[in-house]
Amino acid sequence: MSCPRTAANRDPDRDPAGRPRTAASRDPDRDPAGRLPTAASRDRDPAGRPRNARPRDGLGRPLDRAAAGEPQLPGDLALTPDEAVRVAQQLIDAGRPFHAHEVLEEAWKAASGSNRELWRGLAQIAVGLTHARRGNDRGAVTLLRRGADAVGGHAGDVPGGLDPAAVRRAACDLADQIARDGLAGLTDDDLRIRLTS
Repeated sequence: MSCPRTAANRDPDRDPAGRPRTAASRDPDRDPAGRLPTAASRDRDPAGRPRNARPRDGLGRPLDRAAAGEPQLPGDLALTPDEAVRVAQQLIDAGRPFHAHEVLEEAWKAASGSNRELWRGLAQIAVGLTHARRGNDRGAVTLLRRGADAVGGHAGDVPGGLDPAAVRRAACDLADQIARDGLAGLTDDDLRIRLTS
């Protein structure tokens, strides 16, 4: 009887079926000749930081570089906190929590003081909703609870009618429901947490 193939005993020059790997199959970022993209060929923001230019589906999963993908939010999106809450809610309501997460993450990066924790928690809740829509119950429960803890601990000013206590309750209730019953019985409405009262 042979040992199962694990990362420790797998031949790095062969795929799981035992076929020889090409340079491109070992690293999906390589071109067919096995070359990595040069710094000049990578998509970068004005500050020189690399951006992920790969197209994505509606739930943020990377697609093949030749695919059309969903429209992405601009990398330089600058919203007021009130606008960020409004846009994030619209995206959650439209079944696009990954995109809501991007809006909330930008607000998190721009925030200061105790508001950073609030925005981080909201972004984590949106990621939890994304995991639920992708069928990942464990990831959904973990991120919904983590985000709920961060949001529930906020005691400062809140933007745009945001109701941290209600958001925390809704995220905890959804996490508990998923942990107890799984994802199969959830409806689209179950995955539309209200950020505002």
